[in-house]
Amino acid sequence: MSLILRTRQIDRREWWLWAFAVVVTIALTATIIFLTIFHKEVAETENYWSDLREWVRGLAALVLLFDIYTMYQHRQLLRIRRELADSNELFHLITENAADMIAVVDSEGRRLYNSPAYSTVLGYSPEELGTSLSTEQIHPADRPKVIEAAAKARATGRGERLEYRMRHKDGSWRILESTANPIAGADGNSGSLVIVNRDITDRKRVEELVAHSAFHDGLTGLPNRLLFNDRLRQAMMRARRSKHERLAVFLVDIDEFKVVNDSLGHSAGDQLLVEIAHRLEGCLDRAEQTTIAGRDVEVEEKTQGLARFGGDDFIVLSEEFSGPADAIRLAQHIQESLAPEFSVGEHRIVITASIGVALLSTAHLRPEDLIRDAELAMYRAKSTGRSRCEVFDPEMHSAAIKRLKLETELRRGIEQRELLAYYQPIISLRTGKVAGFEALSRWQRASGMVLPADFIPVAEETGLIVSMNQQLMLDACRQGAIWQASFGCASPLFMSMNITPKQFERTQLAEELRNILDQTGSNPANIHLEITETVTMQDADAAMDRLSKLKALGVHLSIDDFGTGFSSLSRLRRFPVDALKIDRVFISTMTEDRDSFEIVRVTIALAHSMDLQVVAEGTETEAQVAELKALGCEMAQGFLYSRPVDAEHAFELLCRDYGRPRSRCAVASATAAS
Repeated sequence: MSLILRTRQIDRREWWLWAFAVVVTIALTATIIFLTIFHKEVAETENYWSDLREWVRGLAALVLLFDIYTMYQHRQLLRIRRELADSNELFHLITENAADMIAVVDSEGRRLYNSPAYSTVLGYSPEELGTSLSTEQIHPADRPKVIEAAAKARATGRGERLEYRMRHKDGSWRILESTANPIAGADGNSGSLVIVNRDITDRKRVEELVAHSAFHDGLTGLPNRLLFNDRLRQAMMRARRSKHERLAVFLVDIDEFKVVNDSLGHSAGDQLLVEIAHRLEGCLDRAEQTTIAGRDVEVEEKTQGLARFGGDDFIVLSEEFSGPADAIRLAQHIQESLAPEFSVGEHRIVITASIGVALLSTAHLRPEDLIRDAELAMYRAKSTGRSRCEVFDPEMHSAAIKRLKLETELRRGIEQRELLAYYQPIISLRTGKVAGFEALSRWQRASGMVLPADFIPVAEETGLIVSMNQQLMLDACRQGAIWQASFGCASPLFMSMNITPKQFERTQLAEELRNILDQTGSNPANIHLEITETVTMQDADAAMDRLSKLKALGVHLSIDDFGTGFSSLSRLRRFPVDALKIDRVFISTMTEDRDSFEIVRVTIALAHSMDLQVVAEGTETEAQVAELKALGCEMAQGFLYSRPVDAEHAFELLCRDYGRPRSRCAVASATAAS
């Protein structure tokens, strides 16, 4: 029961109590007067006065009882009034201090009461609120539903929660969550309403931010993969309904973005990504973006969608083109927009992008199919030289299926120990004998040998190269220790092994190598590790740290494929390396090409000036060997001496140069790996 209705009931009860008291008092007084004045003729008798005294006593008793009852009822009313006063005071205390806005409005919408929270939240003074209707500050678009909710509350006696916008005094809009409850009138009908409003503007903003972050990239603010997939799905449905499948997806990958992160730091990389996103947005917003088949076409709405797919990948959806030629023009336009240098802090950065394009066809049933084909085209663009654009064709899909099958078989091959260690001899040009071997992985399947060019790239891309090389190092170190013990060469046989880029990135590489040396009992001085020139130059500080840890184990370090990368001689001088391996590209042409010869000569002279040994890779002719000897090259390897062979044939090469071991156990152990 409402406070107002309770007060009205008490007022009515008190009025009837006093009215009854007056009536009873008048009635008793009239009776006494009647008995004492109008019956004097019988007053002389003794019985009369006796009866009169009885009547008076009875009436006095009634008056006393009535007075007691009246006092009791009065005290009850006073108690109830005090309770109501306390309740009223508590109500005012709550409403005056509540963060929620509480109002009482009549059936015409006039405000009968407004809590101070209205002034705090909306900025209006009590006078301003008192002179306006409760619906005046409500957003025009929300006003009908508020009026409807109020009418429904009065009709049903139960209010419903709703959200609407109300204008702040400064002109901004606040979002309120409101509940209206009716107040029953004296006739039982609901006229007035008690409205409780809560300001949920901040909560709604947080919800919007959460919803936005679920579908947008936190760094660039662009749509993310999830939102792009949804937009692409809708675009595909539109294209199918219109029967004009003019839709293309462009996957833009920034070339060598990792170099920016490694050299300038991730904060600079993030800033560059933001700048790239802005430039792509500007590129897609230009009017020339709507050029179709050489004609300028005006469109009312953007038909391109840009999203960040993660990392340094951006993706573009275009619904306006007439064929592959227009798609290529758009891709070239994107590349041109990224060509000018970017300003990141104090640095000026020039980037290129590889773009894969996939055009919608009947074979694309899902958005994932179209995106997959764009990725395949992008990978083709990167593999053919970067800064290129490739349009997907079905052969790419077939190649991808073939590659996936090869990857699956390679994983199984590693588990089933189908990967074998092969050894290519490295010859001392001074003695002409085997000085050591380079250990190489070969894949022997039941159907035959798989070419390294087929499975090594797959292993590197998938990361399987790490486990492959760890097993190779274990086998090679064990085999090298056996051969050294068997032949007891005056100059110890060394075992050379490649450290792949993914292996070199592992911070635990030195610890893993130490464990292998301990397991196999290998002498670290007989282990040569080859690291490619490009890997060592990408992050000089990290490379120096890892090379120092490896060098601390006592192993020898070589720079592999020297001359094919971008060397910094100042960095190379600081690295703790022992040898350089000249790439086969220069060795194979040094006797016919003067430039190649000069490169080999200068490289050997440079190495010797830094007290480094030189190994020439890819020697195939005696003429090459003669030139290398004349230049002072220490060692060579290549098909002239031997192709990579298994352990048994490598053992025979050692026997050719050093004679057969005297111990049969040594021979047996030396050939056990085969």
